[in-house]
Amino acid sequence: MEGNGSGTQNGNHRAGAGRVYIFDTTLRDGEQSPGFHLNATSKLRLARQLQRLGVDVIETGYPSQSASEQEAAKRIAREIREVTVTALAKAARDEIDTVWSAIKDAETPQIHVVLPVSDLHIERKLGMTRAEVLRKGTEAIAYARSLCDRVQYSAEDAGRASIDYLVESVEAMIEAGATVVNLPDTAGYCVPAEFGELVRHVMTQARGAGHVLFSVHCHNDLGLATANAQAGLEAGARRVECPSTPPRSPAPRAWSPS
Repeated sequence: MEGNGSGTQNGNHRAGAGRVYIFDTTLRDGEQSPGFHLNATSKLRLARQLQRLGVDVIETGYPSQSASEQEAAKRIAREIREVTVTALAKAARDEIDTVWSAIKDAETPQIHVVLPVSDLHIERKLGMTRAEVLRKGTEAIAYARSLCDRVQYSAEDAGRASIDYLVESVEAMIEAGATVVNLPDTAGYCVPAEFGELVRHVMTQARGAGHVLFSVHCHNDLGLATANAQAGLEAGARRVECPSTPPRSPAPRAWSPS
């Protein structure tokens, strides 16, 4: 189980440098594989196995998607112990409320907020400006932190973002209350040297970076997800997001056999 925002686990990334934390996303990202669907009972059964394997974080899914997703998150949160339990929300109060309602009974809950940072996603996906997205994100993170001591900010499509804006976004979300910053290569766009440098740059240039845990989440469009994840860890990130089952989707994530 991860710490609460201080010390070697969830605090300064320079401390406890030999420890790598496993964020298992089988129940959300892994479920995006074609033909791979889990109901609430199946998710709970798999969460029990993940707990036995010793993963540090279990992501239950995306509760705003359906009543079944909410039920799965609630059942996992109530039963699973000694593991951080998290679930995904977009940067919107209603989705954050849905996540918190689903996971608040967990021994160690974490709200996971995702928000695009690349111009492509900001303009084409959201139809917004950088400034508008920054404001939306800080409001969402601050609200999530008012509910939960552990809040993860995922900078969606970080691999294709302006590096200066990425740093600005990370700084703003840390100031708003994020305790974990995740840098995803959402489009599977990066190569290892490039991704490692991105992680290193953000961790050394963003104000407040030394007080949060950095995580990486890499997709496999170029067959480099595992190599990119390793490069991110070598650059200073201390947590890696991956499914624990072999990937089956066209663009699978980095896979850890735990």
